[in-house]
Amino acid sequence: MEHPELTAFRHKFRLEELHLLDTAHWTWSVRPAQPTLGATVLSLRRYAASFADVTSDEMADLASAVAAVESATRRAFGYDKINYLMLMMVDLHVHFHVLPRYGAVQRFADLDWEDRSWPAAPSLAADPCPSEVLSAIQTTLRG
Repeated sequence: MEHPELTAFRHKFRLEELHLLDTAHWTWSVRPAQPTLGATVLSLRRYAASFADVTSDEMADLASAVAAVESATRRAFGYDKINYLMLMMVDLHVHFHVLPRYGAVQRFADLDWEDRSWPAAPSLAADPCPSEVLSAIQTTLRG
């Protein structure tokens, strides 16, 4: 039986619907709210409450997951920088918010996307995106 925190996390971040990639130990998905264009979530596939609980095999696999994330995101959106936030203040499961950062306004899906906190630390504040925009981001990231 799956841990309740992992079940809640999967539901909140709509992992099945917004799925991009699975590695042996990590899942990459589009983030339902988009503080910057192409924001995603990289999460451990099994439940872990602390980064210290991640095994050496999972850590090694994280390197391949990050390489795939950055390659696909650069190809799709040509970000200027990329930030990984592991906060776990609300969602008590090992995961990273992956935020592409842009020094200029980006145009995608007939919308202008401004990285309002550039070049400072990113903000996660954002309204949920319409499903059609999330689908377009998902399609673009999948290439």
